[in-house]
Amino acid sequence: MMYVPPFTISANAINLIAEISARIERYAIRLEQNDKLRLRKANRVRTIHSSLAIEGNTLSEDEVKDIIDGKTVVASLRQIQEVKNAIKTYELYSGLNPFNVKDLLKAHGTMMMALTDDAGKFRSGGAGVFSEKGLVHMAPPADRVPKLIEDLFEWLKQAKDHLLIRSCVFHYEFEFIHPFSDGNGRTGRLWQSLILGRLHPLFEYLPVENMVYANQEAYYNAIQHSTATADSGPFIEFMLQEILNTLKRHQGSLISQHNVMEVRDKIRDKFGISSEQIIEQIQRNPAVTLDEIAAALSVTRRSIEKKIKELRDAGYIRREGSNKSGRWIVNDEV
Repeated sequence: MMYVPPFTISANAINLIAEISARIERYAIRLEQNDKLRLRKANRVRTIHSSLAIEGNTLSEDEVKDIIDGKTVVASLRQIQEVKNAIKTYELYSGLNPFNVKDLLKAHGTMMMALTDDAGKFRSGGAGVFSEKGLVHMAPPADRVPKLIEDLFEWLKQAKDHLLIRSCVFHYEFEFIHPFSDGNGRTGRLWQSLILGRLHPLFEYLPVENMVYANQEAYYNAIQHSTATADSGPFIEFMLQEILNTLKRHQGSLISQHNVMEVRDKIRDKFGISSEQIIEQIQRNPAVTLDEIAAALSVTRRSIEKKIKELRDAGYIRREGSNKSGRWIVNDEV
C-alpha cells in the first residue's frame, strides 16, 4: 500500500488554488510580451542570492551577478563556492526530473560540491531543522532516510492531488525528513520549483526561493505549526498564499521590470557600474539618503554626489519633495 503523507486541504486552500490557476494564464500571456531570456537571467541572480542568503551567505545580489559574469569578488572561499555551485545546479534545471530520486542526488551533489564530504549522498548521522530562534524540528534517524525518500517520491509520482498541493506537501515532507547532512533547505526549495515547473513553465520565473526569502520567519513558523499538528496543511496554506502573492506582485510589473533592466543597461554603458548600483539602492528604498548610499557602496559621499548629478542631468532619476522628506524617482522611459 502506497504511503500517503498526512495533510488536510482546507476551504481556503481550495480557493487559493482556484485563484492561482486563473492568474497563471494571465501571467503567462504577459510573459510572452517580454524578453524572457533577460527576465530569466535577472531572476536567476535573485534566486541564487535569495536561496543562499536564507542559509547565511552574505554576498549581495550585485556580487552574485559579478560571479555569474565571471568577475572577481572579494569574499570567503566558501561563499564564492556556494554561488558557483548554485550556478551549476540551476544550469541543470531543465534536465532535472522532479520525480526521480537519482536526479535529486545529482542536484544535491552539484549544489554542495566541495562544501561537504557527503555531497550527493544521504546523511549518515542525526540532523535537525533550525531557524534563527533555534531548533524547529529533529529529523528521523539516518537509517530511515532512503526508505522515507523513496516513499515520498512514489507518492509524488502516483498521487492524483493537484500539483500545487503535491509540491507543497513534498516541500514540507522533504524538510521534515532532512535527508542530507547539509543543503536541505536550498535543495528542498529548488525541488518545489521544479515540481511547479511541471504545472507551468512560468514557475522558472517565479522561483520558490524568492518567496521564502521575503518571509523567512513565517516560513519557519508554518513548518513548526505543521510539525506540531502532524499535518502539513498549515504549510500548504502558507506556500499557496505566497505563490498567489507573488503572482499578484509580478503580473502587473513585468513590463516595468523589463524597462528597469533596459535603463540599468543604459546607465552601465554610459556611467559605469557605480551608477547602476546607485539606481539599485534607490529602487530598494526611494527615500534613501546620499550618506546611506555612500555607506552601502563603501564610497565617499562626494563621489555619490557627482554620480547623482550626472544621473539627474541625464534624466535617469529625479527628486520629488525636500531633501529631508522627499524621495527619488527612477525614470524608466529614458
